[in-house]
Amino acid sequence: MNDYDLTDSHAHLTFDKNIGLEALLERARAAHVSRIVNICTDPQSLEAGLLLEKRYPWIRNAGATTPDDVEREGESAFAFFAEAARQRRLAAIGETGLDYHHRSDRSAQKIFFVRYLHLAAECKLPAIFHCREAFNDLFAIADAEYPKGASAVLHCFTGTQIEAEKVLERGWMISLSGIITYKNAQALRDVARTIPLESILIETDSPFLAPQSKRGKVNEPSFIVETAQCLANLKGVSIQEIARATTANARKVFSL
Repeated sequence: MNDYDLTDSHAHLTFDKNIGLEALLERARAAHVSRIVNICTDPQSLEAGLLLEKRYPWIRNAGATTPDDVEREGESAFAFFAEAARQRRLAAIGETGLDYHHRSDRSAQKIFFVRYLHLAAECKLPAIFHCREAFNDLFAIADAEYPKGASAVLHCFTGTQIEAEKVLERGWMISLSGIITYKNAQALRDVARTIPLESILIETDSPFLAPQSKRGKVNEPSFIVETAQCLANLKGVSIQEIARATTANARKVFSL
């Protein structure tokens, strides 16, 4: 009996044309996944995502160019995402933000992060943030350029307790991925245990970051059950309670 519904708040369903999408979505439904937010990172993935949403209304799309890609394709892609947002074809703007792990041009990242923040505010859509080794700058830019109280999600959170508290102070959601299941992620589990359920989303970030029991495999939305169960164990509650809370949070943030 299906006594709970899960929401994958961040999956790249149209990242790869060869993933066997129909079978993947059947497995997701069998695993109690009733909603997926498909993250589109270029015009091609968004075009495919919009067609996918027509066929499967339980899938919604978000879009923006990732920090690592804005230097190369930011200008042309921004116009495409902006048009989709203004036509009310997106559930969120993102993933956008800052990533200082690689050698991508930081000034370009900041410029487009601000532009996407302004687009989200203009269209009254939530923003989905990608942040890697850049929390101080992300907080400073968002505080200056994004309206206080506006909706946002810190996706695939891997930060510290202090960084989690700063996210929560701003009223943003924290999205946890399969990383919390990894053997070497005890510090992140300790942080996750302290985050109020009303501020948590769960995600796969598929096809990346498969959970511990599926390491080495291509990730997919059906694998979110392992992340939900891990979080339930950390919180000392049932998976049904995790599903109820995180799905309610996703429905509120993304107007699902």
